[in-house]
Amino acid sequence: MSLRLLRPALGLAAALVPSVAFAHPGHADAVGFVSGFGHPVGGLDHVLAMVLVGVFAFQLGGRALWLVPAAFVAVMAAGGALGMAGVEVPFVEAGIAISIIALGAAVAFGVRAPAAVAMAMVGLFAIFHGHAHSAEAPETAAGAAYAAGFMLATALLHAAGVGFGFLIGKVSETRGPIVTRVAGAAAGLAGVAILVGAL
Repeated sequence: MSLRLLRPALGLAAALVPSVAFAHPGHADAVGFVSGFGHPVGGLDHVLAMVLVGVFAFQLGGRALWLVPAAFVAVMAAGGALGMAGVEVPFVEAGIAISIIALGAAVAFGVRAPAAVAMAMVGLFAIFHGHAHSAEAPETAAGAAYAAGFMLATALLHAAGVGFGFLIGKVSETRGPIVTRVAGAAAGLAGVAILVGAL
């Protein structure tokens, strides 16, 4: 796997930066963006799921390397819009924990799903993550800035997952896949612990 395959994932994260970098936000926008950015990185459940999306995309390779993370971010934004509109989504916390378990299992077992199937799977889980992000938004946060924050943080976590897969593969061509699969299994077990309230 060459370094040029990381470009689509990193490009996804970079594509979200211009609207943030060139805006002149007011106080609510600034608070919203920082709060939004902090939400995904502030919870172990979100970090595990989003990094796993990147690792899963890396394992699939090809177009899935950028399509799978892009699908997650896009559908997560839709889930966030549902939360901001006050639309209830049942079993959000359970859905987040199950996303970690399922993604961890996919990585651990080296599942070779077609890109469309992988996109549908991560998209389903993204609804729960997006809804959780927006439902927990501070009242003082500007909605668009908050959404931009959690979308950028998510894209960066996906890129970290892709980078993890790439680096582990480079450290050892033979043991890299084993290390990645063990990490997926460990993350999946953490998801079980989160689901039962032990973590």
